[in-house]
Amino acid sequence: MALLSYPSPQYRIRHVQPRRFLALYLPFWATDYLKRADPALQPVPLALYERIKGRLRLAVIDPDLSREGLRIGQNLADARAIKPDMVVREIDRPLLESAFEGFADWHSNASPLVSVLTDMSRFGDLVLDITGVSHLFGGEAAMLRQLLGRLRALGYVVSGAIASTIGAAWAVSHFARSQVLTEEGFENVLDALPVAALRVSESQVSGLTQMGLTRIGQVRQRPRKPLQARFGAQFLLRLDQAYGEIEERMSPRLPPADHHADRRLAEPVSLMEDVLLILHDLAVQLSCRLAEAGMGAQSFHLFLYRVDHKVMTLSLNAARLTRDPDHITALFRHRAQRLAGEYDAGFGIDMVRLAASSLESLDAVQKGAFSDENGLEDIDRLNDRLASRLGPGAVLKTELIASRLPERAARLVPAVAVRAEPLAAPVLQRPLRLLPEPERVAIMAEVPDGLPASMVWRRENYRLIRGEGPERLGAEWWRSGAQLKLVEPPTPKEPEPGEEPEPPPYIPRLPSFDPDAGTRDYYVVEDQDGRRFWVFRQGFYSGAVPPAWYLHGLFA
Repeated sequence: MALLSYPSPQYRIRHVQPRRFLALYLPFWATDYLKRADPALQPVPLALYERIKGRLRLAVIDPDLSREGLRIGQNLADARAIKPDMVVREIDRPLLESAFEGFADWHSNASPLVSVLTDMSRFGDLVLDITGVSHLFGGEAAMLRQLLGRLRALGYVVSGAIASTIGAAWAVSHFARSQVLTEEGFENVLDALPVAALRVSESQVSGLTQMGLTRIGQVRQRPRKPLQARFGAQFLLRLDQAYGEIEERMSPRLPPADHHADRRLAEPVSLMEDVLLILHDLAVQLSCRLAEAGMGAQSFHLFLYRVDHKVMTLSLNAARLTRDPDHITALFRHRAQRLAGEYDAGFGIDMVRLAASSLESLDAVQKGAFSDENGLEDIDRLNDRLASRLGPGAVLKTELIASRLPERAARLVPAVAVRAEPLAAPVLQRPLRLLPEPERVAIMAEVPDGLPASMVWRRENYRLIRGEGPERLGAEWWRSGAQLKLVEPPTPKEPEPGEEPEPPPYIPRLPSFDPDAGTRDYYVVEDQDGRRFWVFRQGFYSGAVPPAWYLHGLFA
């Protein structure tokens, strides 16, 4: 069997402008977080256990218990015998994971790109992309000291490192002192670290140790193909990512923004009105930056950083590209009124950020006295205001879909949703009102294949005096069993810990497509009172089964 091998390192090309990453390692974050949440736990040693195959094992311990010789995975009974005065609680992993994600979002006040590294644990490892950001803190060393200092002042045990790769920053933060890795000493520092610093499994570390390979530098000197055959391609991938031979991408938790404006406050604020005043100033700054770049935005994001190390986010979309600060502020003001009951500033907000995404070129427009305005911009602004106050699902618009069947050729989407280039509307005669499901009618024609002469719909007779057609539409066999969706069902929202799940929205159960329904012949007919209908015949008179007539739409 052929082995997958990576190209030799000497032939790889490094990035012209390498990025810089800051990794933070909080080995006792779970216990530190619980002690901060419950001051009664501060003076006592704390351990969290979990059930593994019917046995109680230690899952998390605090620094005091670590110094006493306790270890993760140890039997709870043995741990109690060593430290009988410790406080023991069962671990709630969903709660800790959710809290750590919020803790990670709070670090976006240092860098807009923050990610949780879940390779080894769901909580405890953070990575920040600080490319082009460190100068705001006085350099990389000063930034690292400031971030470590503020976390240690809050009671967290933390170490960190800055390097040109995520793997190197993670390795140094876990297995060496906190430092900034330069390009000159980059390889020497990594070569001296243990093989566990490559973020590999315990079985792989054990296998390397049995081979006498305890340091990363020793692994690099061995042939690659035997290592890949024994430990797999993922092992070599981690090795190459650590040394920058293969790029490792991070997944930011918050939406990355190309342009943003920040305001750090000397004194925290709590009132929403104060936040909206700051928001308007930031909208003016953001508008100037977008104007300088000749850009407009369709998505805007408001970040409120609380002093209790949490961040609140509020995002909205506009119906068209804009950089008008008054319009942006009005959208957030309407949304704030809708979310007034959910707003919680905690102990105050000490930083506000306004960011813009979904950017495209937007030229400046000078309006003159004889400018011809069609009113579309006013309609889009009205849609923006209504969607901000009522919710994006309350204001819908029609979006065309590539389908021959009329009931599947369009659907309703949020009017402020960021969509791709719409389909060109076909030049076809279609009714203004289309019934969601065709209704059965009784049609009489002068000759079997002639124009309809009379119709019975909902127990009422209509004498048809004019008609046009037919327009023949064939069946779409590839859509067999697909259900008609007039409105796309929204993505369910995961409830917060202790929060009741929201009831599912009402979605009409429309019929599924039957590929055996046959060909349709559509007619436009008009009765004696000038009412026009769109009817179709399904099937042919020459067949074994007589055709059926349906009413599908009404013209104005």
